[in-house]
Amino acid sequence: MVEHDTAMLSDIDLFKDRDLILCKMLWCNWHLLYMRIAECCYNCTRVRRKKSIKQDIMIVTKKTTGNTCLNANFMMRKFLHVCIVTLSLSCASPGNTNKTTAGDNAAGAVVTGLKREAFQSVVDGKTTDLFVLKNKSNAQAAITNFGGRVVGLWVPGKKGAMIDVVQGFDNIQTYVNLKEPYFGALIGRFGNRIAKGKFKLDGKEYTLAKNNGPNTLHGGKKGFQNVLWDGKMIGNNSVRLSYLSKDMEEGFPGNLQVVVTYTLNDNNGLEIEYEATTDKRTVVNLTNHAYFNLNGEGSGTINNHLLQINAEHYTPVDSVLIPLGIIEQVAGTSFDFRRPAAIGVRANDDIAQLRAGKGYDHNFVLNKNTGGGLFKAATVHRREVSLLCF
Repeated sequence: MVEHDTAMLSDIDLFKDRDLILCKMLWCNWHLLYMRIAECCYNCTRVRRKKSIKQDIMIVTKKTTGNTCLNANFMMRKFLHVCIVTLSLSCASPGNTNKTTAGDNAAGAVVTGLKREAFQSVVDGKTTDLFVLKNKSNAQAAITNFGGRVVGLWVPGKKGAMIDVVQGFDNIQTYVNLKEPYFGALIGRFGNRIAKGKFKLDGKEYTLAKNNGPNTLHGGKKGFQNVLWDGKMIGNNSVRLSYLSKDMEEGFPGNLQVVVTYTLNDNNGLEIEYEATTDKRTVVNLTNHAYFNLNGEGSGTINNHLLQINAEHYTPVDSVLIPLGIIEQVAGTSFDFRRPAAIGVRANDDIAQLRAGKGYDHNFVLNKNTGGGLFKAATVHRREVSLLCF
């Protein structure tokens, strides 16, 4: 186990200011939900720009029954299902209607402004590529095997225009050179922070690469976001990515074979299925780090998005964002999102916890799921479209 058990956390990360929103999900047996709203200083001109749109998004998660500590020959599966359930969009401008869309993954295909050849290069001796998923409703998702990143997710508006709700870039070189390395990426071996870059397992202490002050963040200095995944299209709407993380890579024990499958279903849902097998006992916590703007990419702040979290408690953190090991009630605090509230309404409250995280960078303890199966962890709304994460 890691030095602080609460480093194995479920999390939604939300960035405030500028035009970025990041929703990322992790699960563990504690039903912990983590949300961060932090300052963004990205040059907005580097992000693909689109006209302003209005839409709503809902986020729902489920708990996995698998343990984040894997035994040899034991397979852990985790599922992330992102589903657009209301497809009617109110567009402020018809400017998106002239975007070109592609019907397959053929070389040179253009998808709402993306060109496959702009993503074909050689990194670390392996070829990068762009995989375009398309369903019967013409919803589309673009995935690159560099870091297993979600480059874009397009859903049809009420007039048929394709609206991109995921932040991204239009060429592979921008991703390679990013100072913020996690745009749209698969995260591993271990999402979130491991205190002091070390953990003990079966009486042995393992030392990891420190890349976040005194801590290890999202797997270490390189992480899964910078590796080249082997990719294979499965029909028109699915791509399977695989990567072998070798024993002691970034300090983690065991050869970890990871398979991640992206599927764009006919309900306009983007499903992400994670599978991991190991030949030694190890720790693992996989997730995706896509950034969303529910108003549409490049359309401004997300502070007016309405957030609701199904949690009565949260975990305070120290100055380097490691949980203190205590659980406190959200009632009457800046962390109370039991009822829908604008993300930015209390984000700048002058309290120690928000100063430590430069906004929200905390774990929320989800209320226990008594019904079985999928359950709603959180919702984010903005006008006319809902996006669900299971």
